[in-house]
Amino acid sequence: MAVIHSWRGPEDDQVLRQAARVLAAGGVVACPTETFYALAADAGNETALNRLLALKGRPASKPLLVLVADREMLSQVAAAIPPLAESLIARFWPGPLTLILPARPDLPLPLTGGSGTIGVRQPGLALTRRLVAFFGRPITGTSANLAGHEPLLTAAQVQATLGAGVDFILQDGPCPGGLPSTIVDVVHRPPRVIRAGVLSAQDLSPYLDNWRREGSSQ
Repeated sequence: MAVIHSWRGPEDDQVLRQAARVLAAGGVVACPTETFYALAADAGNETALNRLLALKGRPASKPLLVLVADREMLSQVAAAIPPLAESLIARFWPGPLTLILPARPDLPLPLTGGSGTIGVRQPGLALTRRLVAFFGRPITGTSANLAGHEPLLTAAQVQATLGAGVDFILQDGPCPGGLPSTIVDVVHRPPRVIRAGVLSAQDLSPYLDNWRREGSSQ
């Protein structure tokens, strides 16, 4: 059973370095986000991704969203960044907005589910962003739960539910829960909200409506 490791701020960054080493070795790390606990694996390691899918009982046809530390890391998973995505990133990142972008063709199949697209966000929680930055590459951000079950909010819940399937559990207090991240598809025309979440239609409408008015050639 994975041990719970607490992070209280930059003075505990050695804990994040340990977690990054687990990710580099193909392990699975449970980490908090600004909504729920997430399961992190190296987004470029197909073996680690398949292990993650098996742990959750999640079908391989369902894509896995990824987390990046900053805008510059997007090029590791996205083939292009449409202008609308740039506007949304400038306004809402870091935060609970997942963008569906064109995927790089060399990404592992379990990451995209064969969709040709990739869901990406920069998490709002400092711990999560620092973990990705220490690792240096995108990680998965799928919710820490068994498929079809409620997302988990505490390190103890993750430990009890997922047990030995997780190699390392980070703790920074309980997650607040509530609504998940909002997902916006900016690949297809017109762009659309495909999952309502923390950000409302009212929050996003100035950007989506402006795109429609200007007839952007994304």
